Amino acid sequence: MNHMRSINVKLLLAFLLISSISVLLIVLSVRWMTEREFKTYLFNQDQSSIVTTLTDYYTSQGTWVGVETALSAPQSQQPPPRGFVGGQWFFTLVDTNDRVVVAGPGDMVGAVLPQSVVSSGVLIKVNGTIVGTMVTRQPNIPVNPADTAFLNSIKRIYTLSAIGVIGLALLLAFLLSRTLTRPIRELTAATRAVSSGKLTYEVPVRSHDELGELATSFNQMNAELTRSTELRRQMTADIAHELRTPVSVILGHAEAVHDGVLAPSLETFEIVRDEAARLENLIEDLRTLSRADAGELSMEIRLVAPAKLLKSVCVVHNHRAAQKNITLKAQTSPGLPEISMDPGRMTQVLNNLVDNALRYTPENGSVIISGQVVDKMLEIRVQDSGAGIVAGDLDRVFDRFYRSDPSRQREGGGSGLGLAIARSIVEKHKGRIWAESLPGQGTTIVIHLPIPA
Repeated sequence: MNHMRSINVKLLLAFLLISSISVLLIVLSVRWMTEREFKTYLFNQDQSSIVTTLTDYYTSQGTWVGVETALSAPQSQQPPPRGFVGGQWFFTLVDTNDRVVVAGPGDMVGAVLPQSVVSSGVLIKVNGTIVGTMVTRQPNIPVNPADTAFLNSIKRIYTLSAIGVIGLALLLAFLLSRTLTRPIRELTAATRAVSSGKLTYEVPVRSHDELGELATSFNQMNAELTRSTELRRQMTADIAHELRTPVSVILGHAEAVHDGVLAPSLETFEIVRDEAARLENLIEDLRTLSRADAGELSMEIRLVAPAKLLKSVCVVHNHRAAQKNITLKAQTSPGLPEISMDPGRMTQVLNNLVDNALRYTPENGSVIISGQVVDKMLEIRVQDSGAGIVAGDLDRVFDRFYRSDPSRQREGGGSGLGLAIARSIVEKHKGRIWAESLPGQGTTIVIHLPIPA
């Protein structure tokens, strides 16, 4: 929880710092721009007023003589113009000869200003005739108390707005940090629950963003972990059961011979030998699966002709098929390309599939091994005419020790690991294997292997 609080505090401080800096910069820039624009407005207002005063003076006097005295004299109860700073005007007035009549900052009465300076000024006209030019100077114009009060009220509004925005940002940062860290807290609680053995614990998925994907991935991982744990427990129980049967038979016959209940006959020794062989095969199958799971299953890959491989498998099982009066044959399309594979491992797969097909095919039935190219893949099919498999068991027949009929014993079957080993070997070849079947219409095991480019 301390880590969660730390993340909350860090997010909260980060959001608050970013929002505070942003708001502060915006408020300072707006305050500065407002004050500048306000003073510019006052300057333009005064300039317009003075131009009108100068025009009226020249209209009434017909000359600029005495204009500075007239401008400085108080008019009614109005305060002096804002442009009159420190006893000096913010503008310079020149006559038609560019001679200074009213001196502004840096100028002297009677001096002649350059035409380049005069050309930027404001023309003063009387009855359409130019009588002078006002060259403006814009110093830091002082404002009167009313203007100062107005600016202060504007600044106060900005300051209060900034405080309000920062407060709102703090609230939103708190809510957002809580929202962002809530899935993390839930994931932390879930990992602790899983580590304590509660594998059914699920994290609620509250969004469809990255955090939602993380929660979904965790739930999928947990579900897979639960499934793997159950499979491991079931496999352990199945291994114990499978090992117990031959060991019990061997031990029972050995004790019977030792106690004189059974005679040490050839038949008794054959039973013990068969059960020992079955036990050895089971151990070897388990060793093969464990190596496959660890990625240590050795493979000797080379190019192999599929037709030749399928025919060699048929030859191995012809005698057994003949004993049950089952037709066993290989059918391959002409011109099948060579495939990169480990011939020994793939022969092990096909032998297991044919062995299963022969075991569950009744007399006078048929088992067909076929090979053809389908969708740029080599497709090998092992099809029998047995009883078939129900749809619900098709995906599970490749599970270790799985039995579609739990009451069926292993005396007539193998270790129950053959199809699991076949799947591991086929997947090691970057291929796929699956079962197709309809009850009463036989079963087909299909293998797809990639064809080299």
